[in-house]
Amino acid sequence: MSDRKQIALIGGDGVGREVVAVGRRVLEALARARGLPIELTDYDLGADRFLRDGVSFPEDVARALRERTDAVLLGALGDPRVPDMRHARDILFGLRFGLDLFANVRPVVCLHDRLMPLAGRTARDCRFVVFRENTEGAYVGAGGRIRQGTPDEIAITEIVQTRRGVERIVRAAFDYARARGLRRVHLADKHNAMPHAHGLWRDTFAEVARDYPDVGAEHMFMDALMCRVVLDPGAFEVIVTSNLLGDLLTDLGAALQGGMGMAASANLHPGRVSMFEPVHGSAPDLAGRDLANPFATVLSVGMMLTYLGWPDEEARLVGLVREGIELGRCTPDVGGSLGTRAVGDWLVEQLACA
Repeated sequence: MSDRKQIALIGGDGVGREVVAVGRRVLEALARARGLPIELTDYDLGADRFLRDGVSFPEDVARALRERTDAVLLGALGDPRVPDMRHARDILFGLRFGLDLFANVRPVVCLHDRLMPLAGRTARDCRFVVFRENTEGAYVGAGGRIRQGTPDEIAITEIVQTRRGVERIVRAAFDYARARGLRRVHLADKHNAMPHAHGLWRDTFAEVARDYPDVGAEHMFMDALMCRVVLDPGAFEVIVTSNLLGDLLTDLGAALQGGMGMAASANLHPGRVSMFEPVHGSAPDLAGRDLANPFATVLSVGMMLTYLGWPDEEARLVGLVREGIELGRCTPDVGGSLGTRAVGDWLVEQLACA
């Protein structure tokens, strides 16, 4: 592979294509203005290709992403024309499980007081990050249904946790805290109700914490922690949790940021190709209407640039998004009047002047 960083772009479905188009323009503007050595490649994956060719996540694409790519920017997946969403599962799980992206990292950061929904709180009170285990737990698809459609139907979903899987996400959370001089990591689980699967989390967390004496380690049950997040988000810096519980917590966190249009994420396997995506979904009702908020994508691009070795560029993009909110150069969901493309125009103009 050359010294240039290879970035794959997957628009996917719905508004995903629109926001990734803005992400592409931002990356191109940074490459011009800052001389970033990047190369962008678009991949045709999503409902359109599935309906046209019957192809969801072909092996040649999977191989290219594994072997010739440094990072992936994914827009969104989901289309009502594919009711069972099989293409979305194939693509998303093909990326997540195929690349072993075990750490879903979700910053919960409010960038402007106007976006903070809690009375008596400001944007400064909401600045934490969630490390969600991304390849195990309740989402591995273990289980089944029998006697379907009868009064005696039985449905079983099994939670699968391994010591290796739990330990590596817990260590990733502690490593993150230590690298940034943060004071504590919280484990959120439900080992009182699920003593086997979440007992493994409790025990592993306690053992790993001993290797990080400079970082505090605290435990809370997830229901109590979510109540505390709503009352006092500033009480948290780093939270590590399981796949299902992390899914719920981070969506609550998005409400503290100004909604899903402000929520960025990274799906990481440190040292390997990793994936970055906004978490708002494909929003079919907004598709083609130039209404989708591209800021979550821009913030995800920022996370990608830090991962690739350019943290100053992430800081630059976060500052621009904050300025866009302040000046109203944003979409209506966060108090502006611009469309998706116009927000992209403004961002590119600002980057050209930087």
